[in-house]
Amino acid sequence: MEIIKTEIPDLLIIQPRVFEDERGYFFESFNDNEFKKHGLNLNFVQDNESKSGYGVIRGLHYQLAPYSQTKLVRVIQGKVFDVAVDLRQDSPTYGKWRGIELSAENKIQFLIPKGFAHGFSVLSETATFVYKCDSLYQPKAERGLNFNDPYLNIDWRISAENAIISPKDKVLPNFKEAEKNFKFGK
Repeated sequence: MEIIKTEIPDLLIIQPRVFEDERGYFFESFNDNEFKKHGLNLNFVQDNESKSGYGVIRGLHYQLAPYSQTKLVRVIQGKVFDVAVDLRQDSPTYGKWRGIELSAENKIQFLIPKGFAHGFSVLSETATFVYKCDSLYQPKAERGLNFNDPYLNIDWRISAENAIISPKDKVLPNFKEAEKNFKFGK
């Protein structure tokens, strides 16, 4: 398993070692010892799965501290463009985002730490998205950002006429107005 740092501190790309032969493939999607070797002491307590069709944009979602979540995300069927936005005040990359294509074929995972908003767009006919969380879902702490905020200027790789957004996500506030309570390094 290769753990790759991005230009945003603590936001990591996980490239598993995949073993393939005529029978198919095998890889470890999570290995606690391997993560701990890289200083990642995570205690995952919830797994989630969603299936969506082409053009769906989910997010950008997060939970306020102390209920914030670290997420280890991946795609097991199809292809998405996955996005994380740094919400940690005093971070050198506060308000910056990073996107990565995740697919069943590339098997790449994205480790999104506490203090980030998260979302994705579906680029294939359908996609099945799975992720681990280190904190349980807390409705009272749930917040989000407008996926189409001009300040963030995220290219979701979906044309406006093909974008499918939930009513709840359509009314989320822009980055500058959204409630955030995260500090960098804490």
